[in-house]
Amino acid sequence: MATEKAPRIGLVELPVLKLIDPEGKNWNPSGKKIVLSSKQILLANLRAGGFDAQLVDLRADDYEEEYGEVTWRGIPLSKRYSGTRISSLDPESFDAWGVTNNFTQNRTIALMVIRHLASGTKPVIVGGSDAIAEPKLYLQAGAAAVVTDKSGAANWPILDYLLNRPMREPLSGAILADGTKYSLRLHPMTPEEWPLPSLDIVEQCLGYRNPNIFDPGMNPIGSVIPDMGCDRKCDFCQTPTYGTGYKRMSPQRALQWYALQKEAGARMVSSLSDQFLGRVLFKDGKQEILDIMKGIRDLGLAISWLNGLELRKATKGRGYDRHSDDLTPDLELVEAVWGWDGKVGTYEVYIPAERPVFGRESYAKLLPWQQHREMVRAIVQAGVPRILYGVIVGLPDDNHESMLRLEEALSEIYQEVKTINPSVSFDIDIYAISPLPGTPQGCSIAQSGLLRFEDPEIRGGFMTACADTHHMSYEEVSDWQFRLESIGNWEITQPFVNVKSTK
Repeated sequence: MATEKAPRIGLVELPVLKLIDPEGKNWNPSGKKIVLSSKQILLANLRAGGFDAQLVDLRADDYEEEYGEVTWRGIPLSKRYSGTRISSLDPESFDAWGVTNNFTQNRTIALMVIRHLASGTKPVIVGGSDAIAEPKLYLQAGAAAVVTDKSGAANWPILDYLLNRPMREPLSGAILADGTKYSLRLHPMTPEEWPLPSLDIVEQCLGYRNPNIFDPGMNPIGSVIPDMGCDRKCDFCQTPTYGTGYKRMSPQRALQWYALQKEAGARMVSSLSDQFLGRVLFKDGKQEILDIMKGIRDLGLAISWLNGLELRKATKGRGYDRHSDDLTPDLELVEAVWGWDGKVGTYEVYIPAERPVFGRESYAKLLPWQQHREMVRAIVQAGVPRILYGVIVGLPDDNHESMLRLEEALSEIYQEVKTINPSVSFDIDIYAISPLPGTPQGCSIAQSGLLRFEDPEIRGGFMTACADTHHMSYEEVSDWQFRLESIGNWEITQPFVNVKSTK
């Protein structure tokens, strides 16, 4: 008896967005070879379900096409995508297509891809944060379904349904083209249940950084997401809207994932958890963190934390009560998570400074300024060589006076860090507020009349201010963004024009 042929599923990685000004500068600098963290999980999930899932990487090739224009700060910006020509795809070449878009900024490109693929006869299934926030737009473009379950539990059922295969489980966590909604499963999948990827999947999903601005010895870069969800409900974040709760891998399972990255050739692994330190809220959670970090070092790996490390959870009080807990750094935890010995451990970390002095009301998880400084000192003393220090500007109450005080505070912490370790790379990254659709903050800014750009390429870009404050225009917010960006070791060459000082 002949074995049934596995359905072929094409999982699309979108082309790279560029915003090009008349001088040829790109206002949306992003690498074409960044690590593919979610695709690694999805490919393994679908193959474990009996599907022949293949990566269709539209970042490949050097084709470039303009698809629109927007004027920002009086500058005409050409919207372009770079990679593989979308129209060159054969919509019939797979039995079904999967398109993921997590970022508002890439929405237009995603919709272009969906429209083209939907012109054929094969179903197009869409997932990702932006699609979950604005499903109607994706369904109108021709998607057969939008998957709203971030855990992976909805993937097999929706494909079985759309491919007319025997249903192994009822539909859940999806919206069909006719508007029918299926709620999330009562018990979403946990990261512990995610199937391990094969080596060929890991190798395809490895990423690279530009060796001219990044230590080439850290390439290639793997990725692991050892937990998902968050215990916080910050008003600027979409994670609380996903309904998955906080779920984590055991140390044993997490280290299997890290070992696969090592076997595939990764020298550094990017961990993109929503809330890795959320483990401290559970019994033995601190020990889990110590075990994972020791295991990573034993594998001989460097690690990059570009998300997931809430400083308050690295205190002795663990962040249980924002008003009365012990905010002293837990030095054992700090050393384990941020320690670097020159070869292994944490090579790079993002510290969510956000608004270290003013504007903290929207960011309740942050430490008070003096305790924040104490924690940063402890992190620097642990030896991490590269720190990305993130601050968001453009909150509704921001004004010139608060920006001047923020500038003073940032200069102060920069000098303090360099005094402790003169060789540390301390990049102060200033992001303009990006009101994410579906979040309380996104809704309030949109309804306030402050939002100046509905254009997804501008609204979704952290380097392109899109909203006024009650006291400043978006152009003035942008001026401050560039000015504050000049503090510290800003190593990545910026394409931004010089702007007039607001001081």
